[in-house]
Amino acid sequence: MRPKETLLSTKGTPNKHEEDMDLDHSFFSMETPLRADAFELDDDLKVELIEKHFKEIMQILGLDLNDDSLKGTPNRVAKMYVKELFKGLNPKNKPEAKLFDNKYNYKNMLVEKNISFHSVCEHHFVPIIGKAHVAYIPNNEVVGLSKLNRIVRYFAQRPQVQERMTIQIANMLKEVLNTQDVAVIIEADHLCVAMRGVQDITSSTITSEFSGKFQDARTREELLNYIALKS
Repeated sequence: MRPKETLLSTKGTPNKHEEDMDLDHSFFSMETPLRADAFELDDDLKVELIEKHFKEIMQILGLDLNDDSLKGTPNRVAKMYVKELFKGLNPKNKPEAKLFDNKYNYKNMLVEKNISFHSVCEHHFVPIIGKAHVAYIPNNEVVGLSKLNRIVRYFAQRPQVQERMTIQIANMLKEVLNTQDVAVIIEADHLCVAMRGVQDITSSTITSEFSGKFQDARTREELLNYIALKS
């Protein structure tokens, strides 16, 4: 399957019905929706408050929180949300990408493929599991390979929409690497599709963003051939 280029509008459209949201992502912003006071509470207080509210959810569902298996669940979920699944919401966790001189004068594309990630669908708060392929053509500087993985996971660790995540990664790579010659392709399984609604466990979603030289058909085809190679 050949990836399609993703076009995402930055103009918001308020008060869309959820059923429409499942079909149309064109109204989403490229920035993760956050309130201005998102980081006024420290992480420990966030864990405490989420634990309290998640306990209430479990009680509403009729679960017995005195059971040994369940009584620690609200705290576990709260810590997982703040410290793991959604740590990418906080800019202080943004990875620092140190650049190095391109001593070998390498001018061809560099591809890091099959970067695994786990994210969470912001519509239903269930997992998105996938892999990302990122590529760039260096100028006078290059970046450590592990930083490419960290950038992908930084944007994955928040409630997400795959189209937005694709563009966020590409934009940060362009900023960090001082080049427009960047490509990002993401293929992912959405458990909101597999676990609810149509309950389709075989489909996957592919998004892409091609900038600079990667908008050229030949360069793009070269990238796709690299991705198709067996590791």
